[in-house]
Amino acid sequence: MLFFELFMQGLVQGSIYALIAVGLALVYGLLRVLHVAHAGLFTLGGYCGVLVTNATGSLTLALVVAVIIVGIAGMAIYRLCYQPLLSQPPYIALIASIGLFIAMEELYRLVFGPYGLSFQDPPLQGSVSLLDMHLKSAEIITMLAAVILIGGLGLLAKRTRIGTAWRATVTAPEMAESFGINIVMVRYLNFFIGSALAAVAGVMVALLNNLVEPTMGSVASYKALAIIVLGGLGNVPGTLGAALALGLIESYGTIYLGDLLDRDAIAFAFLILVLIMRPQGLFARA
Repeated sequence: MLFFELFMQGLVQGSIYALIAVGLALVYGLLRVLHVAHAGLFTLGGYCGVLVTNATGSLTLALVVAVIIVGIAGMAIYRLCYQPLLSQPPYIALIASIGLFIAMEELYRLVFGPYGLSFQDPPLQGSVSLLDMHLKSAEIITMLAAVILIGGLGLLAKRTRIGTAWRATVTAPEMAESFGINIVMVRYLNFFIGSALAAVAGVMVALLNNLVEPTMGSVASYKALAIIVLGGLGNVPGTLGAALALGLIESYGTIYLGDLLDRDAIAFAFLILVLIMRPQGLFARA
């Protein structure tokens, strides 16, 4: 039974990693930019979730507000930070993104305080029995949210005209523009959707831990960047597989290797080992 409990915990953690990393993969696929500030948007989503829930008592409203605010913030980052730098070498945008992420952390520290915020009356704290296992309602909602949102993103990409324009812009932006596709609007949409996914992840992490703090995105940013490399840069299906694999490795590793390494050390040891053996990532061709 312990095996299945660890498996479910790994799926919960992998779902969170997937929600964060897919947004990064979308941005890299479209602009070839490592969007480090994405982790700051993840933290912003957590703050929105806690503040709105405490003010209104509605987690649903908190999720909606977080998606809208963080989505708009992501679009603003593209417009103000990345768009002016697209003609420059990619490392220029990377440096700007790292600086922006650090500035966002310090801004959260100044505005919300250095010690973090918690839910006054945490929602979804009940448990559900499944095959003699007890899962928190919040954990089940986290997995369902990941499946629904990422599944919906896949349908949007493959079954709609917007998705066709999106994929054409990734593959050949100049040709897509010559056929009348507004690539600027496609990029705005890309940043909104990726940021909205990070917002949902932030709310779910705040809910699971009953805490959101200024540096919440630090470790998440490192892991998400490693995940998109593992999955093959810009490869969304590969990113999903790598996120779930990392969640499961962490879950089982904390039991069987916990005396030697902590959770984060286990994750990074796995990432280093895989990249030594397959530098191109788990799900990409050499």
